[in-house]
Amino acid sequence: MESLSPNIFVTDINKTIEFYTLLGFELAMSVPETGPDLVWAMMVKGSVTIMFQSMVSLGEELPEIKRTDGGSLLFYIKLQGIRVFFEDIKDKVTVLKGLEKTFYGATEFSILDNNSYVLTFAEDEA
Repeated sequence: MESLSPNIFVTDINKTIEFYTLLGFELAMSVPETGPDLVWAMMVKGSVTIMFQSMVSLGEELPEIKRTDGGSLLFYIKLQGIRVFFEDIKDKVTVLKGLEKTFYGATEFSILDNNSYVLTFAEDEA
């Protein structure tokens, strides 16, 4: 195995791109390449890649994938400069848990994205 890139199903790709751009991600690819009716997008920040696909584009191919916002998972994203990043975004997003030091030594905070997915950001501060 070489990598893992989640493909998250969402109802509005354009709003999702706006939200993740606010977090510093950049749009790397989309289908179609241009235009307002995107059905898939790949966003990248550093070595983190997340793909987003519209529920509509899924059709009936995989009925096992639930057609609701959010999920029973949490995205754990490690980064450097967590305190600066938190200050940059805290007033622009829904913060679920503020900055805190965990029992295992990481500094973390959690937010809710525009599709009800939970993102936890963490840094192993010295």
